[in-house]
Formats: sequence, C-alpha cells, structure tokens
Amino acid sequence: MSGQQRSNIRAGLNVNIILKEDQRTGKKTQGVVKDILTKSSFHPHGIKVRLESGQVGRVIDIL
Repeated sequence: MSGQQRSNIRAGLNVNIILKEDQRTGKKTQGVVKDILTKSSFHPHGIKVRLESGQVGRVIDIL
C-alpha cells in the first residue's frame, strides 16, 4: 500500500518512514504509528506521522 494516501494509514500500523534528516540518504526507519500529522487526504512525498518512539517522518512503506 502507498504511504501517500491518508486513508491507508492508521494508528498501530507497522511502517517504514524517512526522517527529515535522512531525506538526502533515503535511510528508512521502522516503527509503529502513534499519530497521523498530515491533515490532507493525499501528500506526494508521503503522509507525515509520529511513531510510538516519538520520531516524526513521512511514510514510505506500509509493512
């Protein structure tokens, strides 16, 4: 599933995100969604979420 559609993402899902500081390298961080921060239904770079670990980034893959 795509991380660009807000409807595909909900709290408790296991996802890969890219943190702001990792955008140049493309390094992915895995975690569980705690909060969805993007209000719009679609975002071309991925929906922004907060993981349970407190990290914030854009969803790349839904696992």
